[in-house]
Amino acid sequence: MIDHMFGKTMDGNNIVKGKVVLKRKNVMDVNDVGASVLDGVYELFGQKITFQLISASHPDHKFAEAKVGNPAILEDWKSTNLSIKELMYEVKFQWIGLPGALVVKNDHHTEFFLKTLTLQDVPGYGQVHFDCNSWVYPSKYYERDRIFFSNKAYLPSETPEFLLPYRKQELFTLRGNGSGELKEWDRVYDYAFYNDLGDPDKDADHARPVLGGSPEYPYPRRGRTGRPSTKTDPKTESRLPLLKSLDIYVPRDERFGQLKLFDFLGYAFKSIVQFLSSELLALDITYDEFDSFKDVLKTYEGGIKLPLLEKVRKNIPFEFLKVISQTDGEGLAKFPMPQVIEEDKSAWRTDEEFAREMLAGVNPVSIRLLKEFPPTSKLDSKVYGNQNSSIKASHIEKNLDGLNIDEAIKANKLFILDHHDSLMPYVRLINATSTKIYATRTLLFLKKDGSLKPLVIELSLPHPQGNQLGAINKVYTPAEHGVEGSIWQLAKAYVAVNDSGVHQLISHWLNTHCVIEPFVIATNRQLSVLHPIHKLLHPHFRDTMNINAFARQILINGGGILEQTVFPGRYAMEMSSVIYKDWVFPDQALPVDLVKRGMAIQDSNSQYGLRLLIEDYPYAVDGLEIWFAIKTWVDDYCSFYYKSDQMVHNDTELQSWWKELREEGHGDKKNETWWPKMHTCQDLTDTCTTIIWVASALHASVNFGQYSYAGYLPNRPTLSRRLMPEPNTPEYDELRENPDGVFLKTITAQLQALIGVSLIEILSRHPSDEVYLGQRESSEWTTDADPLKAFEKFSKKIRNIEERIVKRNNDETLKNRVGAVKVPYTLLYPSSKEGLTGMGIPNSVSI
Repeated sequence: MIDHMFGKTMDGNNIVKGKVVLKRKNVMDVNDVGASVLDGVYELFGQKITFQLISASHPDHKFAEAKVGNPAILEDWKSTNLSIKELMYEVKFQWIGLPGALVVKNDHHTEFFLKTLTLQDVPGYGQVHFDCNSWVYPSKYYERDRIFFSNKAYLPSETPEFLLPYRKQELFTLRGNGSGELKEWDRVYDYAFYNDLGDPDKDADHARPVLGGSPEYPYPRRGRTGRPSTKTDPKTESRLPLLKSLDIYVPRDERFGQLKLFDFLGYAFKSIVQFLSSELLALDITYDEFDSFKDVLKTYEGGIKLPLLEKVRKNIPFEFLKVISQTDGEGLAKFPMPQVIEEDKSAWRTDEEFAREMLAGVNPVSIRLLKEFPPTSKLDSKVYGNQNSSIKASHIEKNLDGLNIDEAIKANKLFILDHHDSLMPYVRLINATSTKIYATRTLLFLKKDGSLKPLVIELSLPHPQGNQLGAINKVYTPAEHGVEGSIWQLAKAYVAVNDSGVHQLISHWLNTHCVIEPFVIATNRQLSVLHPIHKLLHPHFRDTMNINAFARQILINGGGILEQTVFPGRYAMEMSSVIYKDWVFPDQALPVDLVKRGMAIQDSNSQYGLRLLIEDYPYAVDGLEIWFAIKTWVDDYCSFYYKSDQMVHNDTELQSWWKELREEGHGDKKNETWWPKMHTCQDLTDTCTTIIWVASALHASVNFGQYSYAGYLPNRPTLSRRLMPEPNTPEYDELRENPDGVFLKTITAQLQALIGVSLIEILSRHPSDEVYLGQRESSEWTTDADPLKAFEKFSKKIRNIEERIVKRNNDETLKNRVGAVKVPYTLLYPSSKEGLTGMGIPNSVSI
């Protein structure tokens, strides 16, 4: 017994063997040989990598704290084959009872990635596993030792007393001190305003307002970098040069993994080559315009061989070459064929497809039930005058299958895609540039076969003599032939432009990428890796800070790709800030959202307690299955650790997390009364379910179909350059003579279209190391058997959902599942292979 207490087994052996798995630093998949040589020299001089176990069960009697084992040295570093990507070492440890934590010291020259440590045959405990997954820099860069914990989850109140100081110390380190510029080896998670989008030092035209921290421009917080202020404006943070974009600070463990970085950069390079190819091809036609739809199709069908391509091939790293030379049937000098035109080159122009994409396209979250006619505006009439709709019963009653307006509303048959109030305050500003847009309202009717048909489109401009004089509205109804048919096609294009912008800025960027980042930061600052809620949420935060940092650097910044290619231009981010004023966290839950938009009603006799008013609403049908699978998993998981509401209320880390999330991460919303109180198990499970839904399924539904539908720009143009032609004008005559030419001259210009397509091709691809909903990177993420069983049940449920999605897509009675374009709805099909697939739900907002 005495021997056992002091670390000796019955046979006197006090050694525990462990296997360490790590990766050395690599640069573009070519090992950093210089670093490896230097590490070998350091080894010769006794500067090694060491590990020390910290006991969760045995005290150090001298200091009344946890017993810490003697340093265990990683042997044979210098003799390892440099070509091996993942290395395994055997390390011998002093037995100290139950190992609960691990100290790692790197006295080498270079960082390495510590993946796992597995201890075998620990006396009395068997196998003990440490899931580390972290970059360990040389010790000189750290003020405190690197600490890792075993994969056993503990609430703060249940943590072994010897581990509590280490638990607190690690959180203290991750919070940082709030000052100074952060370096690549720093592990600090902290908050900042979006004050790094503009570049006032360049010129006044590149200045942008600070988003966050003011009533005028509220916004979620981003990760702090600590870069110095600009010289011109002390409130604006200076920007990195474009060529240093990959160096933008995020905590090192939040950066893309090596495989994903290769994929990301490789696909980016491939898109650039495709873009250049299309540009050169365009030199023999009208500059900056597609002359015809046939010319547009050459972007996908025509590809040409470029003389400069061989030069490019000779000057790119091997890993890039591998990516751009994939034998997937995609030529280097052409874009992949978007699904929306794969089977039928003209079906996208039908009214049926125009309406179907509101239910099963890339932005299925904006349509809502029409509850009053004519539609009214919520804009302040003192500022904007009369903004109510001018649509009359006579415009639509002939297309209501014999119903009058009141009957159609009562029967829940009328729906609206309303992009009026959100855009009208900016229409005058936007139209002062080369872009010309309208605020729009589109009314639709639910037919007997379950599909929608558009009834009317209203295009609105601010009164030329002042906003206070109200809107100038024009109403257009469906037509198929002649100039009236061409006018109707243009009206649908103006709606598509608005929907594209709202999709990118609001549905996609704001409501997934942007609002989730504060949760990532707060979780790492306030919930220990030992905390069960940290273990639950961590997979759903993978790569989010990194992709958002890249976005700030090249996509959403002043003069960036978004401003160049999407209609709000320089007002894009400012507009998203204004719309954030209406963001409500509980409304992000799918059932709440569907009820709020009038797309579902509560019904105890229906599955999930909800009845969809459009039964064949693919996003909602598939989404509700995913939502309730997540909810059941979260309920099962949380109930294992929290047996009562009091345990939630008394969890100090959980309460600090929720307080900081509200008061700091979403600080401009801290006084809202709708925030859950986090006093009950229900508060906790509802919150976690919503977080996981937004980060996984919601993001997937608005991201991975981008290329499928918007890769063909005429289907979802991102801006418009002309207003609607008026009768008795040269533009109207031109429309009569050359309707396709006018259409193409009205929507996104060729250069901007190709840039936009290049971007969404990258964003729509799955990297080779993606982890999907129902999967985990490690099977040993916890030692607790019940949560492991619950996750297995969740994974099986996800696989079953896939089978039902396929079955629904094969049901020809469901008109909205496939449509005239013959594109099955797979955006909420959970798994996927690598690449451009139009399916797959990654665990996180990772691209």
